[in-house]
Amino acid sequence: MRPLSDADNAAQIFFTQAERDELRQVPRCMVPLADGTWQPVTWGEMAERSERLAAFLIERGIDRDQKAAVLANTRLEWGLAGIATLAVGGVLVPVYPTLVGEPLAHILAHSDARVLFVETAEQLRRVLAVWDRLRVDTLITLEPLDPTALSQEIGSDGTRTDGHLFSLDEAEQQGQGILERDPHRVLERLADIHLDDTGYLIYTSGTTGMPKGVQLSHRNVAVNGADWVALNGPLLHQGDRDVLWLPMSHIFGWGEFALGNQLGFLTYLSNPARALEHLRELSPQVFMSVPAYWEKLAEQAQTTAPDPAAQQEELRRLTGGRLSFCLSGGAGLRREVKELFRAAGILIIEGYGLTECSPTLTMNRVDDYDFDAVGKPLPGVRIKIAEDGEILAKGENVFRGYYKDPAATAALFDDQGWLKTGDLGRFNERGFLQIIGRKKEILVTAGGKNIPPENIELRFRSDPLISRVVVYGDGKHYLTALVDIDEDAAAARLQAEGDSPSRNVRGHPRVRAWVAERIEAVNGELARFETIKRFCIADEPLTLEGGFLTPSLKVKRSRVYERYRRALEELYAD
Repeated sequence: MRPLSDADNAAQIFFTQAERDELRQVPRCMVPLADGTWQPVTWGEMAERSERLAAFLIERGIDRDQKAAVLANTRLEWGLAGIATLAVGGVLVPVYPTLVGEPLAHILAHSDARVLFVETAEQLRRVLAVWDRLRVDTLITLEPLDPTALSQEIGSDGTRTDGHLFSLDEAEQQGQGILERDPHRVLERLADIHLDDTGYLIYTSGTTGMPKGVQLSHRNVAVNGADWVALNGPLLHQGDRDVLWLPMSHIFGWGEFALGNQLGFLTYLSNPARALEHLRELSPQVFMSVPAYWEKLAEQAQTTAPDPAAQQEELRRLTGGRLSFCLSGGAGLRREVKELFRAAGILIIEGYGLTECSPTLTMNRVDDYDFDAVGKPLPGVRIKIAEDGEILAKGENVFRGYYKDPAATAALFDDQGWLKTGDLGRFNERGFLQIIGRKKEILVTAGGKNIPPENIELRFRSDPLISRVVVYGDGKHYLTALVDIDEDAAAARLQAEGDSPSRNVRGHPRVRAWVAERIEAVNGELARFETIKRFCIADEPLTLEGGFLTPSLKVKRSRVYERYRRALEELYAD
């Protein structure tokens, strides 16, 4: 495959590859059908559909710096929308498909999105609920919508969508007509894109406040991608199978799709519910995931098989037996999980980065890795550790700033232009970067001990009974915690031990006893000042919809503290 150039954007790369004679009739993506079969979609088909859609976007006024947002789950049409937007010089605004209410309104309004791709009638309803706040003048539905259901979502005031609402088929048909009159319209626009134009506006949710819009230029993303391919390209081959289930609304998922366009993957488009099933059935060479899925596979193997050799064989069966490139991102993966996979002949590579850095800063290599670290800096990245332990970064991959927020942008850089990541780290003796905590989430006890709570919370991730632990104790003499349990796992365990589950398993005394046992076991691995002395159980799940998690499923610590402060403070009453 042609090397990724730092003069290309994702659309230019895709169209260049699709023009190759040996690829044009070859399947690029496999789309799941309702009957369980897969529909192949060739490079040529994707290129033609993307070009038609791009011509339609030009007609609707999308030009340099004009925003087009996508509110949808990972699917072929998400990719087509992204390619088309970038091809005409527009700015792609990914939106998490589950967002509702104020967070959704904020992103769509703050971004100044002119075009919005939506997947379902229900998502359309959510958009119309905040329609008066938006600048959107073109709505495109990615899947055919039943007229009755659509009319119900639009409501009696259908005039709001008059002249604004198009199906994807309608958009492509209009685009085809435009290309028949002017065949070079999209290609001319594509050739006119500048490397330093903004290509992406990606909203990242912190633990407080509304999401901030990260502006990434084509240069930011291209140079980071070039570094990534320089390290990993030799391990990947044209035609490799890839199961893509990560949200394209996250830079991790979109990056996987774009890399597939660059390196020639055969991508099977999956979803979170079926990803592991497809992994086993399709036997891919490539799989990228967040830690939870690797941990679930390890747990299944350890539960099913009696000894290490059998567990390794079970892991190979669960992963299809052909994995040659595995990437874990989004959070730290426990060392014992990586060791179990490596013993089975499956090496999981980890890296470190953030959206503001396009996103990768460091990465382990297949021939140079450390399971207690997140790798070494990419070739185009510089990393240093500040006096207070914060990780600082520089490079052409570092973003140009937050959209319409100069104050937040200025606060993110020091006086020498180094980006402040907010993470605490150190380099070990071999030059690998180790993450030791979050600067803004350090708990300082009354005894003066600085404690990164994530280091403690991570130790509970392997327990099927416990969904999350949120440690508390800033300014206190000891630590306490809020525990969120997995209600299904708790009910199943109660039933397995002959105890009929009650409606409120969260309040069941045996469940509390099991949590106490687990906390005691973890405490045995910690320094005395790090141990959890008391705990309470959350009375409801900590969910994204409830406002307790970010769209990337990180805990909004301040929100949890606000909701459960009284219960947590009562743990200190003697």
